[in-house]
Amino acid sequence: MPTVFNLHLRQILMLGIVFSLGVLLIATLYQFLPGLLGSITLYILTKKLYNHLTIQHHWHKAFTSMLFVIVLILLIAVPLFFAIQWALPKINNTFHNQDEIIKRLELVSKKTEPYLGKEIFTKETAQRIAKQLSTYIPTIINTSVNLVTNFCMLFFFLFYFLYNTKDIDFYLKKIIPLNATDYKQLADETFIIIRANALGIPLVSIVHGLAASLGYYIFGVENWGFWGFLTGLFSFFPFVGIMMIWVPLTIYYYSIDQNYIAAAVALYSSIVTGNVDYITRISIIKKLGKVHPMITILGVIVGLKLFGFMGIIFGPLLISYFIILVKFYTKEFNEVV
Repeated sequence: MPTVFNLHLRQILMLGIVFSLGVLLIATLYQFLPGLLGSITLYILTKKLYNHLTIQHHWHKAFTSMLFVIVLILLIAVPLFFAIQWALPKINNTFHNQDEIIKRLELVSKKTEPYLGKEIFTKETAQRIAKQLSTYIPTIINTSVNLVTNFCMLFFFLFYFLYNTKDIDFYLKKIIPLNATDYKQLADETFIIIRANALGIPLVSIVHGLAASLGYYIFGVENWGFWGFLTGLFSFFPFVGIMMIWVPLTIYYYSIDQNYIAAAVALYSSIVTGNVDYITRISIIKKLGKVHPMITILGVIVGLKLFGFMGIIFGPLLISYFIILVKFYTKEFNEVV
């Protein structure tokens, strides 16, 4: 008979092998991780409806899984793909033209020097900023434009997740070290947080982008659709994100003596777009699930670093899920400790 020590040693060795293989697989398949995370997100959001159709209405599992995949491709993948394909050339043209960026920064510096008492952009700092912008911002978008590959993986995984829902639920209940009550609570909280992040944050971004685009169009901002797109994109950062677009726009138009446009953009953005930020966050996200702004900010930073553009969604999910697991760990094992 094996001793308790030998059993523990075998268990540790087995866990070590499993962990090592897991690290190796993640390192090898890292570029497909956004696709896997996306499929898990969509699976959690659609599982209840899928079970309702296949269990209660007896729809064929393979047909229903394929139907879900086709509908989600039309709703998510196609619009997002065309939006990025439309925006990417404009971003590359804007931020790869370093001479134009330097020229505009120097204009801003000369215009604001009488008020500040010094140049805010010397030629050297302007060149350094232009170089950073020309590499950093397109990189955020370009890291997602293995989009096609990741979306293929996303919908491939999603089909099999949905088709094997019963087996996945059974397996998760078996390996997650929680009692039945806590497991259900974990599943419910996971659904709420994922719904708030995966649905709420993009909805807020779309509303911001439309509101900002309308203002830019009314007041004659050049490439108003492009700047509206960027405003919506940066609204992922609560409260300060939209300012990262309209404040430089205002300063630029002031520096080229377009004072009417500068004033109009500043007033519209601070009053209208700013209030849209507040209203959408308390109305949309609060209804879908309360997410603290710090989770969103830190999550976006972490997500962009790990996954590029797609990390805007998955970063907040990772931080939220980390908090959930810590909470359940302390609840489950506090008495033992």
